[in-house]
Formats: sequence, C-alpha cells, structure tokens
Amino acid sequence: MKTIISIVALFCCLQANSQQFISKGVIEYEVKTNVVKTLGTSSWAEMLKENMTSQFKTGFYTLTFADNKSIFKFDHWEPGAKVPEFLRKSDEENSWYFDHNTGKYIMQKNVYGSNFNVEDSVRNIQWKLSNESRIIAGYNCRKAVGVIMDSVYVFAFYTDEITLSGGPCSISGLPGTILGLTIPRMYTSYIATKITTQNVDEKVIKPASAKKYMTNAVLKSTLKERVKDWSSDEDEDSKQWIAQLYWSTQL
Repeated sequence: MKTIISIVALFCCLQANSQQFISKGVIEYEVKTNVVKTLGTSSWAEMLKENMTSQFKTGFYTLTFADNKSIFKFDHWEPGAKVPEFLRKSDEENSWYFDHNTGKYIMQKNVYGSNFNVEDSVRNIQWKLSNESRIIAGYNCRKAVGVIMDSVYVFAFYTDEITLSGGPCSISGLPGTILGLTIPRMYTSYIATKITTQNVDEKVIKPASAKKYMTNAVLKSTLKERVKDWSSDEDEDSKQWIAQLYWSTQL
C-alpha cells in the first residue's frame, strides 16, 4: 500500500511539474456578428440589408501579449467576404491595449469615421464561475458569466494555462485568458482558432497614439449627446439600434 501511495504521489508531482503556463503569445480569434439583427427593422435598415450578400460579418482578430501587456486588434476578413464599407472601417481601426501591471487600458474606437481614444482603468467585471468546461484551440477552458454596461450578459470560456487575465476587446478579469466569448444581446461571438507561442513580435504591443484621451464616462456622455436626435421614446426600432451603438462603442 505504501508503494502504491508513493507511486501515485510521484505521478501527481511529475504531472504538476510538467504543466506549462504560457505568458507570451499570439491568439487568433474568429469574430462573427449577425449584422442583420443589429441593424433592426427600420426602413433605413431594410435598404442596407438589400445590398448585403450575407447576414453575418466575419473577421479575424489577434491578441498579442507578453509581460502582462496585450494588444487586441483587427487582422483580416474572412476570405471572399464582401463587407460593406460602413461596416468595415470601424473594425479595421479599432484597438485595445492593456497594461495589467498598472491596471490601465487604452482603447481606440472608430464611430462612423470619427476616432474616439479612451484611457481608463481596466473594467471591473463581476464574474460567476461554473463547472461547465470545453476544449478550445486545444486548451481546457472553464465557463464564466459576467455582466457589463449594467445589463449586457457575457458568456466566456477561459483557460488558466495562459496566464494573461485578458481576452477579446475590453473583457478581462478572469484567472486566465478568454478563448471563447459570446454576447447574445450584441449577436456576436469570439472563438480562438489558433495560438502561437514562438517568435512573438512584442513591438506591436503598444496603444494607438492620440493627441487627446477621454475616460469611459466622457465617451458615454459624448455618444448620448451626438445621438440624442436620432431616436424617440415611441420608436422602439431606433432605440434598439442606438443601444447596439452604445454597447459596441464601449465594449
């Protein structure tokens, strides 16, 4: 019996020592959004839909990280995809830089041709962990549920094998890196498709430069001021569309 216990203990020790924790790498995500649903059903939205070849917008983003810092930004569109110009520009210019050592992040968001640059503290998301798990890109992931912007639920799968407490966009705060993310109210999903840990170009981990930065609170108030005449309490469709604009800009 003592021999068996010793063998089991040795096996567990060897297994623990062999586990590799990744602190530097590049993660590619497939990001898919049901654009038809985000546009709503107004006459303006219906006109836009007529010129779309697909109800989905699918792009690929990369999260490059090292030394507890990261940059998440657009990489390329799905091969053969025909994405309308008004849907392309924002995705291609948006970026999220995180410095988890200082608890700060810098985000650039393009909204109909205008860039908004935000510098603020990392968002504090209250997460609830569950026992549900799945394999994503070869990594064991555990499910967590959080709420952002007061009422928007996010469903994440994270791995503690990658030490960065980050993920797509401004979603972070879990004991590992988010490899899968779904935001039902925004009709969007993020899924890691490839993870590289060799030959990481750390020079790309830097924020978008800007002459002036604003806080999240100022961004929110600026958006409200700009769109105050775009909807009314009686127009549910425009209210839904503006809600989507708020969420996507602050994400």
